[in-house]
Amino acid sequence: MYHVRFKKSHYDAGYHWGSLLLKNEIHINKQHTFKITEERKKFANQCLPIYQDYFPEVLEEIKGIADGQKMSYEDLYTFLLSMYCFEFNNHCTCFVYRDSNNIIFARNSDFLVSLEKLYMNCLYNLENSYAFHGNTTAFVQMEDGINEYGLAVGLTFIYPKIKKAGLNAGMLVRYLLEKCKSTDEALMFLNKVPIASLQTLTIADSRGHIVVVECTPNIVKVIEPNSNENFVVTANNFNSLDLKDFCNDIHLDDWRSQERYLVAYNALKKLQDYFSIKDAKDILSGKYGFMCQYDRKTNADTVWSVIYDIKNKKIYRVEGNPSHKKYKEDNRMKLL
Repeated sequence: MYHVRFKKSHYDAGYHWGSLLLKNEIHINKQHTFKITEERKKFANQCLPIYQDYFPEVLEEIKGIADGQKMSYEDLYTFLLSMYCFEFNNHCTCFVYRDSNNIIFARNSDFLVSLEKLYMNCLYNLENSYAFHGNTTAFVQMEDGINEYGLAVGLTFIYPKIKKAGLNAGMLVRYLLEKCKSTDEALMFLNKVPIASLQTLTIADSRGHIVVVECTPNIVKVIEPNSNENFVVTANNFNSLDLKDFCNDIHLDDWRSQERYLVAYNALKKLQDYFSIKDAKDILSGKYGFMCQYDRKTNADTVWSVIYDIKNKKIYRVEGNPSHKKYKEDNRMKLL
């Protein structure tokens, strides 16, 4: 993973990073993942006014990157604003456990092996925004992270059966980390902002309010822990009856999503009276059943695994597959 720090204004941070890439002869628009079509252009331009209303700062960052790269701003925002709405190619597992002593947020990011050198761990400390740690397979957008107030958020992606102009999954995570202090604030935003894509968002704050939010462009469903459980868990499928029509087709390769969900759920149910950071690591590393045991020859693997120990303000991360690499503590939490 690349480790990058972003500071000053959104535009300055974007320009610095974009120009640094250019100095090292890295051109974003020449990467094979950089896909621009007329359909995506049209969709991104429908989304643009919504970003101008709800999250204009992130557009300033994108403009800064484009200027630093000496590339088209329209092409760059087309690529970023239309992401998660046209393809289905990242697969993750996320859960949160809480009790009187712990609030443990855990996530595996499963994606393409061929791109793993491009993935980023980011430390953002921008003007007029909350500082946060985040991880992403792209840039600007985040897939999981924790901010200075102890709010942790992570996404899992659902096949895009429908789309609508709005903020996509990665931009939603980015906004919540940058602008919200608590789960309640995050839920208020999700219930008012137009949403572009299908995803779940797992959210936990420093007070122990934990939820999974299953959301489509038309429905936002908040899932609290069951009355006899102190955890929430999700993978790459919706589990609420309200969203059953958006569940993945049985012929879709979702990287064994339902199996990962059940493995995590059953392990958390078994361990919920005496859960620890070690137990979170064991679940994510596949010691309770299939979780990350992919065949890398198929170009699929867990490309990072992260645990946010919210009460103790600690971060543990594996840059690779946790079944054969060790978690390391990221001591930069103190910078937030």
